[in-house]
Amino acid sequence: MMERPYRIFDAYLTAKQMLTPHMARLTFGGEQVADMATRAPDQRIKLFFPRDDGTPSAIPNRADWYELYKAIPPAERAPMRTYTIRALDADARELVIDFVMHGDNGPASRWAMRAVPGDRLQISAPNRHFDGPIGGFDWEPPAGLSQLLLIADETALPAVAGIVEQIAAWTTRPVTQAFIEVPGEADVLDLPVWDGLDIKWLPRENADHAYGAHMVAAAEAAKIPASVLAADPAELDAVDVDRDILWDRAEQAASSFYGWIAGETAAVSRIRTLFIKEKRIDRRRLTMMGYWRHGKVHA
Repeated sequence: MMERPYRIFDAYLTAKQMLTPHMARLTFGGEQVADMATRAPDQRIKLFFPRDDGTPSAIPNRADWYELYKAIPPAERAPMRTYTIRALDADARELVIDFVMHGDNGPASRWAMRAVPGDRLQISAPNRHFDGPIGGFDWEPPAGLSQLLLIADETALPAVAGIVEQIAAWTTRPVTQAFIEVPGEADVLDLPVWDGLDIKWLPRENADHAYGAHMVAAAEAAKIPASVLAADPAELDAVDVDRDILWDRAEQAASSFYGWIAGETAAVSRIRTLFIKEKRIDRRRLTMMGYWRHGKVHA
């Protein structure tokens, strides 16, 4: 059988731990996890949750699974959501995913709240036996990186935590500004530190701030090297944050500066305009991703 870049995996919950009031760490196991792979700290995967009536997903592990899935009437499909691999030890058959917990208001958060060891999920993830490009990640720092900017909210925190951990293991580390918006002070995580890393946690509690307001303020305050400023601002296509996918990827060319921004779509859209039209940052140095939209069921 020809290997495919992604396949469907059957897995089951082995452990659940509350890291903070709004973040749970779920660990999954199963024989098929041995065939899973990840290529970057922000590796995206798809999880399939039970329908409202409790019916579990039954996605076949075949090349046309997505076409079959889309052919099912929306009301009858197993809800599918995107998550980040927090850690993977394929040899030990252990997959770790961090879930943002925001109550009983979406299929993923609802499932994670109630899940107990032994509960099963299906997952679309990279295939360990595929040797070609797989995509599904956007953390691709350029050669020559010396200044890094990270801006995220809690939905992108698992990816940012993985990025910071990866950089901490490098011999030469970039000067890094990291701004992370979280629900409250209790949602701050312990992350590696190094000389040149400046992490600012931005809790929304006790402040009259909308989702993403701290992210936008952080973008205003970020120190941007003059070397990446463009003489003329680039043209920007309009983004309807309620309909369009906002997903800009930096070019893969040597650069001393790299910006990785992810979180609530309206906030990322505002940062996109601020950086490219107002601050005139070279858009080829920026990866900007709208992970979710406030006010819509997303998890």
